[in-house]
Amino acid sequence: RRLTWEKKDSVFVAPVPTKHDLATGRDPARVKIFDTTLRDGEQSPGASLTGEEKLILAKQLAKLGVDIIEAGFPIASVGDFEAVKTIAQTVGCRDDPPIICGLSRARKPDIDRCWEAVKHASFPRIHTFIATSDLHMEYKLKKTPDEVLEATTEMVSYARSLCEDVEFSAEDATRSDPEFLYKVYSRAIAAGATTLNVPDTVGYTTPDEYGALIRGIRENVEGIENLTISLHGHNDLGLAVANFLSGVENGARQIETTINGIGERAGNAAMEEIVMALQVRRQYYSSKLHLAPNSFLTNINHREIYNSSRMVSNMTGMSVQPNKAIVGANAFAHESGIHQDGILKNRLTYEIMDAKSIGHGDNSLVLGKLSGRAAFRARLTEMGYEISDEELNKAFIRFKDLADKKKEVTDWDLESIISDEVKQLDTPDVRLVRVQVQCGEPLVPTATVTLDVNGVESTASSVGTGPVDAAFQGVQKICFEEGSITLLEYKVNSVTKGIDALGEVMVQLKDHTTGKTVNGSSANTDVVVASTTAYVQALNRVLKIRASNGVGHPQKFVEE
Repeated sequence: RRLTWEKKDSVFVAPVPTKHDLATGRDPARVKIFDTTLRDGEQSPGASLTGEEKLILAKQLAKLGVDIIEAGFPIASVGDFEAVKTIAQTVGCRDDPPIICGLSRARKPDIDRCWEAVKHASFPRIHTFIATSDLHMEYKLKKTPDEVLEATTEMVSYARSLCEDVEFSAEDATRSDPEFLYKVYSRAIAAGATTLNVPDTVGYTTPDEYGALIRGIRENVEGIENLTISLHGHNDLGLAVANFLSGVENGARQIETTINGIGERAGNAAMEEIVMALQVRRQYYSSKLHLAPNSFLTNINHREIYNSSRMVSNMTGMSVQPNKAIVGANAFAHESGIHQDGILKNRLTYEIMDAKSIGHGDNSLVLGKLSGRAAFRARLTEMGYEISDEELNKAFIRFKDLADKKKEVTDWDLESIISDEVKQLDTPDVRLVRVQVQCGEPLVPTATVTLDVNGVESTASSVGTGPVDAAFQGVQKICFEEGSITLLEYKVNSVTKGIDALGEVMVQLKDHTTGKTVNGSSANTDVVVASTTAYVQALNRVLKIRASNGVGHPQKFVEE
């Protein structure tokens, strides 16, 4: 039986080991990390992931040490169902596996589809939800509070009849009437829920309010003694991480996060930020959680944080802002002379953590043009990429080509190569055959582009404001009617230093036919080639969306 009691300004929760804890040897007193990068994180505009990309990220999340992977919304699409199922069959059955979770609305078809996807894992979980705020019940669900209570009992009970591990979420909990919320959660527990999630769905709450709500749930929900309280929150007011820390102090023991904080609107609570807050301030939080001094409060392997951040950024095409806490390019940079002087004398003067503690170190030359496939695969495995033979062969050809052009091939170069090849796995409708540009003063920038469109080569020439714009105009001239596609964003980053560095390009397009936003990314020592390839990749995603009648994002529903 889980015991709960208050001590000063925090809540003590006596740990009750779960089957997963016992099988994996994880500390039942830890704060469990529930990662929803593959589900909620994927809802970032343009960040839709392929099944292969999801699998690669899921393997890295397992290596990172997350406790639960929410792999997707199985009923949303065939593709998302297959991705969740594959992750359950592979990542969910490895040694020391995470729990594999799928999301479902409180409806039998959703729950059935979710169970079919996750049941293959060693430790499956069904995560079902229903809205509980007056606003959502009236305008979205069009249900009365009593109807929501009945649906909670019926659907949680049904989910529990299929799966031992059921998480229940009261959507928009922080804008719900607390007294009604207590009733809903009590019903969920009576019906068999094993974890209660308290979502701050629109990032509305503040740390004090959220902490008080969690404490109120601990004190007023019937049967809460044996359950884990989970936190889910968005960053609309920039308070998500602070809210979570307050929730943990008040009795929550599971937090739902995403890598780099990606997600709907302003994103979710960033996993790396809250994990490192608990790690760097573990003496403080060990006391708050009534654990031994300096206890490790999560199961996360901190040295995999930076690799995970880079991988998510590459796969989604969403760059990490330079001043982002923990994983930003400037997180461990010092410009001020006073700061630099202090760092040289003692790093602790201006740094509260070591960059190497999150796996952020200098990358040295580890491979060259004489390196073979075995060494190439071994290095990729060390970096967290477990790839198929098909992917390896494609990436190895790219590596050899790059090694002939560059004196040094770094880990960042390899990341860009792998990201490119994974994104190209699906058979594209359009493939770049060649691009040639002419520019300079006083020439008019001109590009000639040849594309393979479903096996037929087409060539077009175009002018633009620069060589990249000219190339983009040429591609669009072949593929789409004028004005149907708008370039929303174009970014170029140098992957490494030096004149021979790879240029990493990200483009974001809006298709006016479907209203969807898509991303494309690529890397090459020639920025024009990288840009054109990224643009073509994004256009392939547009075509895929159009072919699916506009349902481009795997988590979009026709109706609620």
